[in-house]
Amino acid sequence: MGFIPVFVLAVLFFVMMFGIGFILNMLMKTTWFPAYLFVIVILPVVVYSIWDRSAMSLWEHLSTFHIVDYLTGIAGLAGAVLSGWTIQKLRLGGYKMF
Repeated sequence: MGFIPVFVLAVLFFVMMFGIGFILNMLMKTTWFPAYLFVIVILPVVVYSIWDRSAMSLWEHLSTFHIVDYLTGIAGLAGAVLSGWTIQKLRLGGYKMF
């Protein structure tokens, strides 16, 4: 894959997780729930994908992923964490809506 599609994909996942996390934070009044939810959703996906390949170890299975897979995951997690940090800073700033 070229650099531009990977960059667009990473930015898209970052913005998507930031937006979803920000909305969840406003609705549920929790700060770090989207980051926890991201990990809770991604972990079963990785475990389920290794389920069919039981002969492989976890490290062998993780080495089959490409850099694009890791970049999108890291960008999504960064968006979820940044949404929690943003909500926390807004609450400390006195905004009661958040």
